[in-house]
Amino acid sequence: MNHASAKGESPPAFDDSVQRQAAAEASTVVAKRLVFHLGGYDPITPYVVAQRRFVRELARFEGTWSAKASMGALDENPDQAKWSVITKGRNWQVESDYRLVRWDDVIEDFSGQTDWRRVPRGIVAFLDFIWSGALSGYLRTNWHYAVFFLYPFVMFGLFVTAACAAGAYVLSRGDSIALAAAATAVVMSALMLGPWRWLHLDMLFDDWIFARDYVRSGNANLEKRLDNIARELVAAARSSGTDEIVVIGHSLGAALAVNLLDRALELEPALGSRTPITFLSIGSSILKVGLHRAAVRFRAAVERVAQAPGILWGDFQARIDIMNFYDVDPMAEMSLPSKPGPVIRLVELGRMLQHDVYRRMRLRFYRLHSQFVSGNDKRASYDYFMLVCGPVSARYQTLASGGALSMIGEDVSLKDASAHGTGSERASRTRAQ
Repeated sequence: MNHASAKGESPPAFDDSVQRQAAAEASTVVAKRLVFHLGGYDPITPYVVAQRRFVRELARFEGTWSAKASMGALDENPDQAKWSVITKGRNWQVESDYRLVRWDDVIEDFSGQTDWRRVPRGIVAFLDFIWSGALSGYLRTNWHYAVFFLYPFVMFGLFVTAACAAGAYVLSRGDSIALAAAATAVVMSALMLGPWRWLHLDMLFDDWIFARDYVRSGNANLEKRLDNIARELVAAARSSGTDEIVVIGHSLGAALAVNLLDRALELEPALGSRTPITFLSIGSSILKVGLHRAAVRFRAAVERVAQAPGILWGDFQARIDIMNFYDVDPMAEMSLPSKPGPVIRLVELGRMLQHDVYRRMRLRFYRLHSQFVSGNDKRASYDYFMLVCGPVSARYQTLASGGALSMIGEDVSLKDASAHGTGSERASRTRAQ
């Protein structure tokens, strides 16, 4: 496992191979970048909400890095929502083609089910993840994630307990079973109409129902979409029209990104040999799926992606985020060969944010989880928008202990940019050698 920290303190040293790769990538300046982003189980409509959120967070990036940014029009189709982003600094300019892989329709299919169907399916999923050994794996690797898994089901159990207690109380005050049953039903209905929604337990049940289905049988609509995107990725990699291709998977989207890259490798085994490809799993739920005993095909896909010589995999993990796995090697936990494997980066979300902002959100777990794909208040070695819009390659930012900080000056100028040339020029020289 290649392990590093993105904390403010001096990070532990990388092994020699990572340091050599970082030194080689230091001369890489990007002028054109293609980004495929796969989000987590987030029931939003990309073309309505996602671009608006991207605009808001991009403005934070501009303020933090003193850069300028502009966005092109939204182009939306059933497979993806995409737009262009142009960012500028004192001596650099980057054009990023940003593509958000859609699966909101899949999520909406699950969210549209009734609670009469959702609850029993959720309980089946809960028991399945316990029986399959996934829960014991969560407890072994990161107990915070085990709490995240247990939370919706424990809360539902408390609802049932409260409703039954209300019925028992009514029964103890009289002999009417009918009144006791009515009291139980009224309390349970009130809990399902109120706290069930307020606490987003319906969405969490759907999340685990989807995860079980994905492990056990896959999802035909989603797999067809990943096949379509994989063909686009391969075509882009063959054309060499960009300096780098970045595939980002956030949360459960990291597991989907693995399957996307595996499909692309099936189409082009030499993927990444012409145009560099960087796979970034951020706040990843790869182990959510991978620790399930039945996820045999998924673990095989992870191994193929990890061993692909043309793909660099960076896994960014945050301690404070209970929805990811922190300070673990996902390959080792799935009993897969650790070398080659991901470069593990440990991120301190609190060091990216103003103190009062961080203090307000540290108990808002979903908001913390979303910081992986949000703008920073402070310059830091991990910055989502620097990875997708900045002039320093995502490969270098993954490999270098300081990320882009070592290449970007206080005045947001690119250090020694004149020596490096533009990204396109560098790519041309590399192909000519």
